[in-house]
Amino acid sequence: MKLIFLRQLIASLAGSQIPFRRVAMRHYAGFTLIELILAAAILGVLGALAASQYGDYQDKVKFAQAKSDIKKIETAIAQYYADNKAYPQQLGTVGAGTLLDPWGKPYQYCELASGTSACTTRKDKSLHPLNSDFDLYSMGKDRDSKTPLTAKASRDDIIRARNGQFLGYAVDF
Repeated sequence: MKLIFLRQLIASLAGSQIPFRRVAMRHYAGFTLIELILAAAILGVLGALAASQYGDYQDKVKFAQAKSDIKKIETAIAQYYADNKAYPQQLGTVGAGTLLDPWGKPYQYCELASGTSACTTRKDKSLHPLNSDFDLYSMGKDRDSKTPLTAKASRDDIIRARNGQFLGYAVDF
């Protein structure tokens, strides 16, 4: 409406008649319901994808942290062995007694070399012991573990096996 009035005003001031036609003007005040639902659906799908990717990333970070911690503890135990010609009976002896894994549980340790340990030896799928010196592992994301690695509760454990030659998920051993 203002555009038509403006054209007429300019035409009268110029002293001539400018031909113009009336165009039906549509005014859009906002978005339709379908547009809003579609936008919400797209945002929901993108949010779900981002959340799953973030969860996978967090699991990878926690796995890397547990591996790093186990490697540090293993180094401290090796230093203790070099100094004392025996493995410590508990992690507190090497200063790792209060260290928690990324899931908030203490790292599990069992001295095996002396043969006098009261703890249970971890076993692989053939039921052979994982280590001959000591067992050291995190119970993983589910915070549960069983003696054989084939048990469902043990598959997510981060283990040290073959006397330190393997460090990773129990399911990969």
